[in-house]
Amino acid sequence: MFFNPIYFVILSPALLLMVWAQMRVHATYAHAMQIPAPLSGAAAARYILDQGGLQDVQIEEVGGQLSDHYDPAHHVLRLSHEVYNTRSMAAVGIAAHEAGHALQHAQGYLPLIVRNAAVPAAMWGPSLSIILLLIGAVMHAPALILLGLGLFGGVLFFQVVNLPVEFDASNRAKRVLAELNIVDREGAIAVNNVLNAAGWTYVAATLQTLLALVYYVLRFGGGLRDRDD
Repeated sequence: MFFNPIYFVILSPALLLMVWAQMRVHATYAHAMQIPAPLSGAAAARYILDQGGLQDVQIEEVGGQLSDHYDPAHHVLRLSHEVYNTRSMAAVGIAAHEAGHALQHAQGYLPLIVRNAAVPAAMWGPSLSIILLLIGAVMHAPALILLGLGLFGGVLFFQVVNLPVEFDASNRAKRVLAELNIVDREGAIAVNNVLNAAGWTYVAATLQTLLALVYYVLRFGGGLRDRDD
């Protein structure tokens, strides 16, 4: 019902962009991992957090690759094994980006507050919206279709709000790494490339959600006319 050729035609620009962005991330990450840095990712993050007055934020090592994230609920910055231990420009760049999220949290950065409030929509919206759309289509229930589209719109809202959050964290990372003399000119270029490539993955995800919503409106929007019959 969902996966037909029209679906993939509509989403193809976002899918192609995501493939390109992922390839770019892996290429820039691999290159930047070869450029040495004076600190490991964990040490760089600790230095940035301490300089920002965030001594209470803990840093933990976690499994996986590029699984790095900041947990605002527990004030913990979690870094993957490579980023945590490696003295490379890729490691310090990613660690600084996640530290940027901790700085946003401490400073009450409004887009971050809005994004965190919209997390439930991002977690449950996709599955619930599809269920409602299917039931609404089968039962010819316009109210359920409209609710399903609204829930999926909440997912898009999360993605849109997430863009400035991620871009701001990257900008903070680039700035603070230079201010604290953790990166030199060559290192700054490598960090910029890694973080800019990662930024494109968020753009692609947002575009994919937008185009999926367009598809669902086209696919199920006709059922809304039943309300007027």
